[in-house]
Amino acid sequence: MTLSVAIVGSGPAGFYAAESLLKSGLDVRIDLIERLPTPFGLVRSGVAPDHQHTKRVERAYARTAEHADVRFYGHVELGGDLTLNELCGLYDAVVLATGAPLDRRLGIPGEDKANVFGSGAFVGWYNGHPDYGDLAPDLDVKAAAVVGNGNVALDIARVLVKTREEMQHGDMPVHAARAIEASPLTDVHVLGRRGPAHAKFSNAELSEMGKLTDALPILEPPHLPDHAPAGLDERTRRVVEKNLVTFAGFLDRAPAGEGHRVHFHFWAKPVEVLGAARVEGVRLAETTLDENGQLVETGRQHDIACGLLVTAIGYAAPPLAELPFDKRGGHFRHEDGRIDQGLYCVGWCRRGPTGTIGTNKADGDAVARHIVAEVEETGKPGGAGLERLLRERGLRWVNAQDWHRIDEAEREAAPEGAPRRKFVRVKDMLAVLDRSGGAASKG
Repeated sequence: MTLSVAIVGSGPAGFYAAESLLKSGLDVRIDLIERLPTPFGLVRSGVAPDHQHTKRVERAYARTAEHADVRFYGHVELGGDLTLNELCGLYDAVVLATGAPLDRRLGIPGEDKANVFGSGAFVGWYNGHPDYGDLAPDLDVKAAAVVGNGNVALDIARVLVKTREEMQHGDMPVHAARAIEASPLTDVHVLGRRGPAHAKFSNAELSEMGKLTDALPILEPPHLPDHAPAGLDERTRRVVEKNLVTFAGFLDRAPAGEGHRVHFHFWAKPVEVLGAARVEGVRLAETTLDENGQLVETGRQHDIACGLLVTAIGYAAPPLAELPFDKRGGHFRHEDGRIDQGLYCVGWCRRGPTGTIGTNKADGDAVARHIVAEVEETGKPGGAGLERLLRERGLRWVNAQDWHRIDEAEREAAPEGAPRRKFVRVKDMLAVLDRSGGAASKG
């Protein structure tokens, strides 16, 4: 008999779960349920628009989506169009791959001032995510600050200072490209609570900061340790050592007429956002490690001026009322990806916002093992039942053929050298389908 499995979310975690199930030996029918009309999740709307090499993983996901036993239901929202209990009543197994789209907050005074954004929102804006089409950050500023010492913080700083020529082969939407090009921005400050040896930058991303056409990386102040701290695993130690060498190389660079400067501030903890109604600066407390290795403030503080502040300090999954949730970790409670009989989770909603795109493969493998071991075919209607429910409620969904029409329209509209010109509003995506006679419909 054929098992019916619903995977909620069509980002990397969802596609790796589907791939693992297809390879498991089960006779399985998989339905990918996605609240947007477009698949690929953070690969489409989180990976920086100038990193097209990373986005190539979409090709592998597309092959999975084209499998005869996989169907795509886009523009269908769990918690809005149907409940989790209803979904579990339709499928033998349900896998949540909903990600962690909520920005974590700093929890400091002034954080709610105008022109302060979380990285999920800001990156979504310059990546054309429909949720952030109306974000409208004010980039008429001389200086910006980015809080965080991971690759997302580097992405934001790099995108803000790259030239039009450096970005022309990416897929940044027009509204964001024009705003960044018109900005008088000269300085970006990247703020980290700990030192350069504790930063979570990959060396490839960090090295890229030293190769930009019109931006000079600067360490403020230039205090670099000679070696990585003790106690690291070998892989992490190698990355840290490479990063320290890269930072040292930044010190050797003399200004050469660059119009932008990217300042790396370490041992600097934001404690207050300054300004009246909108951000005008950020107050930083100097930090250090005590004898127990705990981060503490030294008592010294200083301010930096900025008219834009973006926090890149992590994300959390949105909780579902029916499920136990780990608020501290920002993910569902589970045991090796198993939430309950027939209900599982993968990706960031399983483990929090950690790892790379490829890290999700192990989650998919684990869930496939659970489903093989404990799920039996029960005669639930699966996709047929889902379509019947959606039609009864007058809801429209986007199938795989519809997505191909949207994809084709974006590619045809692309400027020379760019891969696509994204639609940044759902209504515009659906309008493409209306003109071409596509899109599954209600009633």
